[in-house]
Amino acid sequence: MVKVVTIVGGCGHVGIPLGLALASHGFSVTLLDINQAAVDSINRRALPFHEDGAEELLRKHVGKNLFATYDSGSVSGADAVVFVTGTPVDEHLNPKVKDVMAVVRHYLPLMRKEQLVILRSTIFPGSTRIIEGVLKERFAAPKLAFCPERILQGKGIEEIHSLPQLVGATTQAAEDEAAELFAKVAPKVLRLRPEEAELAKLMTNSWRYLEFAIANQFYMIAKQHGLDFHKIFDAMTEDYPRAKHFAKPGLAAGPCLFKDTMQLAAFHNNNFFLGHAAMLVNEGLPNFLVEQLAEKLPGGLAGKKVAILGMTFKANNDDIRESLSFKIKKCLEIKLAKPMPSDPFLKDSVPLAQALEESDAIIVGAPHREYAALRPSQPYVDCWGIWD
Repeated sequence: MVKVVTIVGGCGHVGIPLGLALASHGFSVTLLDINQAAVDSINRRALPFHEDGAEELLRKHVGKNLFATYDSGSVSGADAVVFVTGTPVDEHLNPKVKDVMAVVRHYLPLMRKEQLVILRSTIFPGSTRIIEGVLKERFAAPKLAFCPERILQGKGIEEIHSLPQLVGATTQAAEDEAAELFAKVAPKVLRLRPEEAELAKLMTNSWRYLEFAIANQFYMIAKQHGLDFHKIFDAMTEDYPRAKHFAKPGLAAGPCLFKDTMQLAAFHNNNFFLGHAAMLVNEGLPNFLVEQLAEKLPGGLAGKKVAILGMTFKANNDDIRESLSFKIKKCLEIKLAKPMPSDPFLKDSVPLAQALEESDAIIVGAPHREYAALRPSQPYVDCWGIWD
């Protein structure tokens, strides 16, 4: 039975919610991380990023049954070792499976044969079997399971407790132990083969990426013909059940959706045409927004101060990973404009009052709640529809 858990890479956006959820159910949890600043922050009972409900749990469990360290020795004493290293994609949009292998190999000398090993972050299909081969370099019969996180940024603790947990293991013993572990924190456990669990995670994120692409494409179609997309959207969705889940347009960013869509494409020999089309639409939206704004300014963008309101990748959060607001900034610079990045969640950005007062125009990068009541007098572009 698993009672002691070490989470490798535990002081990040995947490890902290899991660690706090497990600690709140009586497990002894160690968050192992090479990021000394993040480790020190946890030990001070301070979060390195925003996570709903986490501060109270930190105060309650840190130093009691939740510990943060950069000492690798914590791996040896655990009943279960959870790796949260995902599979990134390289500059050619190919998955870098070796990154996950390297992390597991680094800690392999500290691991014991009876330990349950869990892969938690999104990985390329087939990676669980590859990691099983790495573990077999040391153990004849390792216990390995892929149990992907499925959480929304900032809502991780809540969703760990409310969403079914997928479990795909290489042996029956690993499957049973992983299912027993997650049954303590999740409402139900769904058992699959490892390859099925890997694809389920990738397909879910790709499906969401495609949803945003459809909405963004429709937004661009309407705008290019001088029509009010948000009025059209309301007409499409109001009291019409078959359109109630239709996504709204917006910058489809963050560390998962684009990356996982490209991983699924690579798995299918780059024949995932819908995925590649979605990439062209979503990654092209920043350019479209900048062009929209240029059309509203006499003389174009050169020399104009443009406030970018919201630099994080999603609303009401402090996470800037893969944010397309920074792509907007680059597009403005190419047009010789003077970007003024402003975000209430980022300390080093231009204050909102200054951005509103000094800018010649505005682009909404992330629809933070602080912007909802604004009524800017200068030209603006707002694909999110908070003002339109």
